[in-house]
Amino acid sequence: MAVSSYARPGTAGTARGYGPMLTVLLAAWFMAQFDFFVVNVAAPSLERGLGAGPAALELIVGGYAFAYAAGMVTGGRLGDLLGHRRMFVAGVVAFTAASLLCGIAATPGQLVAARVLQGFAGAAMVPQVLAMITTTLPADARPRALGWYGVAGGLGSIAGQVLGGLLLDADVLGLGWRAIFLVNVPVGLAVVPLALRLPARGGRRTDARTDPLGALGLAAALGLVLVPLALGRGAGWPVWTWCCLAAALPAGALTLYWQRRLAARGGLPVLDMSLFRERTYVAGIAAGVAFMAYFASFMFVLTLLLQGGRGLSALGAGLAFAPMGVLFGATSLLGSRLVARFGQRVVFAGCAVTLAGLALLALIPSGAGLGWTIGALVFVGAGNGLTLPQLIGVAMVRVPAGRAGAGAGVLTTTQQFAGAAGVAVLGTVFFALAAGHPGGSGYTAALPGVVLIHAVLLVAVMVLVAYIRRVSAR
Repeated sequence: MAVSSYARPGTAGTARGYGPMLTVLLAAWFMAQFDFFVVNVAAPSLERGLGAGPAALELIVGGYAFAYAAGMVTGGRLGDLLGHRRMFVAGVVAFTAASLLCGIAATPGQLVAARVLQGFAGAAMVPQVLAMITTTLPADARPRALGWYGVAGGLGSIAGQVLGGLLLDADVLGLGWRAIFLVNVPVGLAVVPLALRLPARGGRRTDARTDPLGALGLAAALGLVLVPLALGRGAGWPVWTWCCLAAALPAGALTLYWQRRLAARGGLPVLDMSLFRERTYVAGIAAGVAFMAYFASFMFVLTLLLQGGRGLSALGAGLAFAPMGVLFGATSLLGSRLVARFGQRVVFAGCAVTLAGLALLALIPSGAGLGWTIGALVFVGAGNGLTLPQLIGVAMVRVPAGRAGAGAGVLTTTQQFAGAAGVAVLGTVFFALAAGHPGGSGYTAALPGVVLIHAVLLVAVMVLVAYIRRVSAR
């Protein structure tokens, strides 16, 4: 293995020698997660400052999510073929340019188009992060690196609520909502020259033919599910949403048929079907799907509870997330050390701590102070930090280096898909349970029912990890 200009000789067995490289990679991952969540707190400002109506606001949020998820598998596969560093640098450049376009948008339509471009850029950039961690770092250094990956992703998600609220409240340079996008520009400009020093990994097969038909089919199949899930609840689930969902199944089946046929002919399909022969990878994806369906819907429900039920402002709700984020980051780093000693039993402990926090949150009476809610969220954050990074490591541990980009792309796509589905389905359940109760009391009354579903998802994670342990032991 060639040592990059970031790695110091003599440090191959630790993640510390790769610290600068990880900083560059995780800065990009942080940006992608930050932009996924920050628009939620900026919705009122976009409505006032840009004249964005409800449909435009949904497209500003959903356009990024769709492009990000739909392009992830293709981005990961291109990294394997053309080189992970090459795709990473191209993704960062495109993401920075798209962020600038978002910041200078003059109409809602321009902002929607820039957000879609931003999502596709993130899809080219993000799979390379996991792929380069997998292919560059030695095996005993990866758990700690994946811990930092979990920290960056979790903090990026929470910073979208906290930092986004602070930027809007401070009205930096009178930019208003534009600041939440323009803040990416100096970060991206700093990352690009540093990214050029990353080690070159991936196949770099310039003679390989891409699979545009497979990429288009995969994007169409995902879009037929993601777009109705993102827009359907707000639109009242009109007929077109159900038609799209019904069409997703044949579209997905045709895409899979084409991928198998292309592989049988010796081609290079965008979806590497050989990945699914590894049982630990498939079970790891399933565990990640269950966890992300819980995590994304929990964040959505919690935002409604704090702002609608507790009457907090967007900034106040974001600050209430902060202790949970701190514990998430701390236990993500601690988890890598615990895994070295106790193995995947750490995931069971993380799920148990999360379940305890959810139970406390559901049992808090409506008249209790905010401190009780924050106390319960501390448990939830600590458990999430012990769980999520380990699930990523479990899924990727047996993926060959030459397929790391494709493996990371599929893993991240399924997680984004699960998050969107979790928000749509459990959000609908939450609103249905809250109906019939006056004011914000409905949110408090609906919480226990949704928490019960969250508990079922976390138990499913524990069952899947137990299966992975049993297969690995054999």
